[in-house]
Amino acid sequence: MKLPAAQTVDLRREPVDAILERVEQSLQVRIDRDTVVYKRRSVGGRTDRGTWVRIERRGLDRIGIQGGDGTPSAEALHGIAKPAWYAGVSWLDENERVMWRADETDLLPGRPVGGAIVAKAPELSEEWWAALNVSLDALAAQRTNRIATPDTETITQELVTETTQRLFPDVDTTITQWVPAHADLNWANMTAPEFCIFDWEDWGMAPRGLDAATLWGASLAVPSLADRVRQERRDDVESRDGKLMTLFVAAKILGPYAHPEDPRLDPARAVADQVAKELQAD
Repeated sequence: MKLPAAQTVDLRREPVDAILERVEQSLQVRIDRDTVVYKRRSVGGRTDRGTWVRIERRGLDRIGIQGGDGTPSAEALHGIAKPAWYAGVSWLDENERVMWRADETDLLPGRPVGGAIVAKAPELSEEWWAALNVSLDALAAQRTNRIATPDTETITQELVTETTQRLFPDVDTTITQWVPAHADLNWANMTAPEFCIFDWEDWGMAPRGLDAATLWGASLAVPSLADRVRQERRDDVESRDGKLMTLFVAAKILGPYAHPEDPRLDPARAVADQVAKELQAD
């Protein structure tokens, strides 16, 4: 039987009790309903054995050859502050082309720093920034057959070119260096005061500087924070591929779906225009 294509669904507005019960039965845990966090395409909660279960809904067209196993495959990475993975279960939805995936991990060592995009600067210690750099450097030094899927879309040379040249048509977008990246590095996926990166569903090989550019984009409403991100990751953002990733992220912010009142628009445009000039001058 051919299933219909996946529909756009927001799990913050859809009933998920049956999904939670299925996961509980499969993983032999009990999820505390008072702790459940609802996001657009995922839900998660604390279990009765002191762990955390995250459940994601993803259309099959957004999985590709990787199979949706980002969290368990990230267990092989070393030198990175992240929760340990223990068990997982996945299944095909009975009614549409959607895969559900649940993973049980350690509890986070702290609270998420903020939302995906922050409106005020978080209070972060120098030790926190140092730990961020240690983890991102360790990640980039490793190798994988996985390809990163930022915004659930497999990143390719073609995607970089198409996205970037919509706004910066005169820039040569040829990528020369691919390294492992988290691919969804924002303030909702890191903890403080103790540093930790979580939600590894989209990690894989990506152009150098993707993580730095993504975090910069999530920080643009607070210019001093965006500047700090670029300062901390300057080796990445000042590389040629890092500059291209800055334009790639900026093009998404400034693109056709940009909200006119988005506070990130002006700072994104200012940095991107300067970076584009630098690339064209090389």
